[in-house]
Amino acid sequence: MTAPAPRIGRADLHIHTVASDGTASVTSVIERALELGLDVIAITDHERIDAAVAGRAIAQDRGLPLEVIVGEEVTTLGGHLLALGLGTPVRPYRSLRTTIAAIHEQGALAIPAHPLVPYPLCAQAGALRRLLDDPDEAVHPDALETFNPTSLGRPRHLSVVRFADERGLAHVGNSDAHALDAVGIAWTAFPGRTGDDLRAAIAARTTTHHGTFHATLGQLDTFRQQLSKRGRDARDEALGRLRRDGTGRDHGYPGGQRRPPQFERGGERSA
Repeated sequence: MTAPAPRIGRADLHIHTVASDGTASVTSVIERALELGLDVIAITDHERIDAAVAGRAIAQDRGLPLEVIVGEEVTTLGGHLLALGLGTPVRPYRSLRTTIAAIHEQGALAIPAHPLVPYPLCAQAGALRRLLDDPDEAVHPDALETFNPTSLGRPRHLSVVRFADERGLAHVGNSDAHALDAVGIAWTAFPGRTGDDLRAAIAARTTTHHGTFHATLGQLDTFRQQLSKRGRDARDEALGRLRRDGTGRDHGYPGGQRRPPQFERGGERSA
């Protein structure tokens, strides 16, 4: 009797919320991921993990069929780097090599975001080759973001795929969502449905990327939403200081407007 084929899960491992430069709350992101049938997501705000920690708690408290990985998009001197499975934030503005090693010290995964684009926010081929040729495996990236649907990811997509294949790196597809309707526009397929299954698939190089690129002008509305958000953030920070009531801009989760922000368990609304 032939064994049944393994269930194929879907993961989006690069999602931003209002805690950094995204425009959707943590709860909204979770609800959107559920609507799309995603099995695993990673919230990867820039230089912070508080919204991701809150998201994981919300999913666990509700008993949702969705795993939220605590992630961070870390700014390094060699480009942006996704850190997945963190316990504490990773210090930014260090070398790519040092940052990958620090991520691995936490037992987390390090994946260059939108690589090979000739732009300071993106890891370049030469730097990645040097890391992969380094005898210290602790500084090797775990995969490459081979599909990123944004204006940064599109021009070099095929080059990234070739590079990953040449160097034997797992393929990861992510939305890099900064707006709610972008969540899940790109994803990683893997055998299984849990974060552990995904991690095993990355190690075994059995992941595949999927997705749709944004239209040429498709991100203009996201930029508009980001501008509006920054205006609201500035207003709320100013009002909090004037009132001296211990509040500020909203970080997108219950307790996220307190200063310092502190997740209030049980404060979120039900889906």
